[in-house]
Amino acid sequence: MAEITASMVKELREKTDAPMMECKKALTEAAGDLVKAEEILRVKLGNKATKAASRVAAEGIVAINISADGKLGGIIEVNSETDFVAKNDDFLKLASDSARLVADKNPADLAALSALAMGDGTVESTRMALVGKIGENMSLRRFVRIAAKGKLASYLHGGSKIGVLIDVVGGDDALAKDLAMHIAASKPKSLDASGVSPELLDTERRIAIEKAREAGKPEAMLEKIAEGTVQKYLKDVTLLGQVFVKAEDGKQTIEQLLKAKGASVASFCLYCVGEGIEKVTTDFAAEVAAQAAAAAAETAAKLPTPVATPA
Repeated sequence: MAEITASMVKELREKTDAPMMECKKALTEAAGDLVKAEEILRVKLGNKATKAASRVAAEGIVAINISADGKLGGIIEVNSETDFVAKNDDFLKLASDSARLVADKNPADLAALSALAMGDGTVESTRMALVGKIGENMSLRRFVRIAAKGKLASYLHGGSKIGVLIDVVGGDDALAKDLAMHIAASKPKSLDASGVSPELLDTERRIAIEKAREAGKPEAMLEKIAEGTVQKYLKDVTLLGQVFVKAEDGKQTIEQLLKAKGASVASFCLYCVGEGIEKVTTDFAAEVAAQAAAAAAETAAKLPTPVATPA
């Protein structure tokens, strides 16, 4: 049997927010497999047992650039160590200029973007100079370029912590802005079911079957129950299936809204700063104590070495 360590229990608890003993039981049942243990907790505790997907830890901003004709656009996430630096004018310019280069130059990847000309050097030399000037690390994390089939619209929320770039065919500017705001609020994983990975659907189906079985449902009904759960999941995570956040009746889906407006969504990109990144949590008291100890050691090192006096 795999040894269940305190660090494993802590990691699962931080990931799921489940009670400590439930985490230990799940890890024991899963023979130490964290992924399997999380599934076990979801069967027992429901979706409240997972919070990792919504936890945003890293700092930085999302920057967006759209061409004047609305046909080309770039969205990029640029990270920093602290929110203070994320508000620095030089940092904001680095992010803004990088988004423009994504739209204008269509770099193949981050390495290609970093090699593009910026100022008196390149994107990378500009970044490194800024790191040296501010004394804090920063990085260009990810980007997407969209060549629109219709017209691009964007939305930035929460001090540019959430950014949306969307390609809308038909409709008007007001509709495009509403759609971008909806995406920022509801955070769909994809446009429709075709964009949801089979692995995610298999996980939802497996969890639904286990929950139904534990609830005593007949075996003959389990597949039907699972399929219903998967369809509900797809409505929750796909843009077209979601209920429009501004729907007056609280029922109109994005798909229905688009049909009523004679429009469609070709594609979209949603970035939430720090999504999927875990920041190291610092114990402030321990950090102060460590700094004090280091200062004391440095002072002691500078003192003259006592000379032994002959007896």
